[in-house]
Amino acid sequence: MTLEYLKEYLSTADGTEGSLLIAKKIYDTLIEEVDKNLIPRSEAGLYFGPGDIPGSSIDIDLATANTMDVRIVSEGAEIPMDQVAYTSTNLKPVKYGVAIRITRELLEDGKWNLLQHNVKVAGKRLAENETSLILNSFADASNTVTGGAAATIANITRAMQYLDDADYQPTTLFIGMEFLNDLRNIDTFVEANKVGNTEMLQRGFVGTIYGLNVVKFSTNAAPSTTWSKYGIVTDKMHAFAIAEKRPVTVENFELPTYDMSAAAITQRIKIELIRADAVCKITTS
Repeated sequence: MTLEYLKEYLSTADGTEGSLLIAKKIYDTLIEEVDKNLIPRSEAGLYFGPGDIPGSSIDIDLATANTMDVRIVSEGAEIPMDQVAYTSTNLKPVKYGVAIRITRELLEDGKWNLLQHNVKVAGKRLAENETSLILNSFADASNTVTGGAAATIANITRAMQYLDDADYQPTTLFIGMEFLNDLRNIDTFVEANKVGNTEMLQRGFVGTIYGLNVVKFSTNAAPSTTWSKYGIVTDKMHAFAIAEKRPVTVENFELPTYDMSAAAITQRIKIELIRADAVCKITTS
């Protein structure tokens, strides 16, 4: 009789998934979000850690390029005076951070350690913020190549020429995802008989172009979606500097009156363009 009743009950569509009548399995492993493509610190020309910054900021002194000339001096004439010009750039680290609060009930009842997982994700967000700061520093580049609807080889070589003209060595090409898509549609980077290999077909992008190390960055880690259309050619020895007064730091604490466990994740960092002539942006529409 009971079995007949259950059949009748289910036939009325009152039995729903998740009820005791229908068995289900809840996967007990949290599926993490995918890691983003970030700009590595190895691309920085200079890095200053906490021990290098005794106060709240640090100054970088730069010799101005192509200052001080030599001239023809006539016999008996006074030798003309000249000297090198200098400039200084100040890097003052800014604090970034996030606070996390988890109730004791959630910690007790959760299938995984929510506080620990949130701290882990906060570390990722600070790393993504670092890539965003690097790209923001490129906005002050002296030169820009304005492309059309799609990036071309000519756009890349012209950007390299800007650096060559200023006596820098083009070493790196940073590319957004739309820019990468343009490269994937250039026959030269796809046909083995032209490029000499099938790297684009095998890996999805060319590792080096005219000696430039190609580094793709995530649009979701960029300051805005516009950067997806950009390519940036740099001389890594002179492009940008990182001053980090406080590395990523996690401080755990308790909030007894709220019955919560908490953590504060912070970082003090500043990223600055060193020489604007050592960077060239390529923009597409």
